[in-house]
Amino acid sequence: MKLPAKLPAYLSLALVAVVLGMLIAFQFRVTRHIEQGVPAGRAQELALELRQLEKDKSKLKAEASDLNLKLDRATRGQAEAEKALEDELAKARLLAGLVPVTGPGIEVTLDNPPQQSGGKGPASLYTIRDEDLLRVINELRGAGAEALSINGQRIVAQTEIRWAAPFINVNLTRVVPPYHILAIGEPENLKSALEIPGGLVEYLRDLGVQVSIRPYERLTLPGYSRPMEFRYAKPVLKG
Repeated sequence: MKLPAKLPAYLSLALVAVVLGMLIAFQFRVTRHIEQGVPAGRAQELALELRQLEKDKSKLKAEASDLNLKLDRATRGQAEAEKALEDELAKARLLAGLVPVTGPGIEVTLDNPPQQSGGKGPASLYTIRDEDLLRVINELRGAGAEALSINGQRIVAQTEIRWAAPFINVNLTRVVPPYHILAIGEPENLKSALEIPGGLVEYLRDLGVQVSIRPYERLTLPGYSRPMEFRYAKPVLKG
């Protein structure tokens, strides 16, 4: 039997049609799958997860904001605490006489009795002693002096004023006349306390000591320069 001459062409066309049909079917299935997208149940789960993540994000943002606020408050609190401690330390150093100070006050100058004319010796045999300086210091303190010095030596709680003939030691430093005592306080009150009738200045002048008092609108006193050490005294612990 003789096959038609055009059979190979028909077979080729059929093969092409089959392949084309398969491709169209596959494309249809892919397109349908894309159109369907995520299954409805999974989409609902993802939507719930998204809402939960948004809630967690909002919660974390609120916690971060709260922590930042607390950190800011803590930082301000620490700065304020440090400032308060610095102020207390500065006040303690001021009260202890460890820093230079300035303010109104008086200068009291004490000198030994003058010599007689011709240089034949003093008009009085009296010599200023440590107790004389202590009397002046105590009188000025009682009159409200807030800071004191003798010949550049600041007077503090640990200061010694001690006779070491023929000198006087102040803060273990030798000082000689004339003695310049500076006192910061209300000038008129300080001066009046020393010059009261029958008072200390009158007593010293009767002994021949040369005494002068001069008020100042502003004096500057040095701070105590020697190390302060407590070897035996310890603070009492409460509790």
